[in-house]
Amino acid sequence: MSFELHSRLAADTEFVCDWPLCRVLLMNDSRYFWLILVPRRDSLTEITDLSAEERAALMEETARAGRIIKSAGAAKLNIAALGNQVPQLHMHVIGRAPGDAAWPNPVWGRGEAEAYDPARKARRLGLVRSG
Repeated sequence: MSFELHSRLAADTEFVCDWPLCRVLLMNDSRYFWLILVPRRDSLTEITDLSAEERAALMEETARAGRIIKSAGAAKLNIAALGNQVPQLHMHVIGRAPGDAAWPNPVWGRGEAEAYDPARKARRLGLVRSG
């Protein structure tokens, strides 16, 4: 079974690591600690396309990502699997805090993404890779 990442996800993120089910990606927007989990299975568009065991694994990996983001100081997690623009099944796990660039609104469509400085990106990558 081959796995290919959707081109939009590849363009908007950086590879972090592979967990048992998902490819873990860091969104290229330093305003938020934002991970994207993509189950490494072809032709999935919905969570319901996963087997019961895979759904459970996705939820556990989502919780793992959330714990990592919260450990870095997020006050709230936003977790979503929308797929309206990118049909490939993927889960957003976004750290939020009062006063962030979009608070209290959703992050989508709010301002322009801000590039990471190398040190901050390295810290976030390290947290995820060691978590």
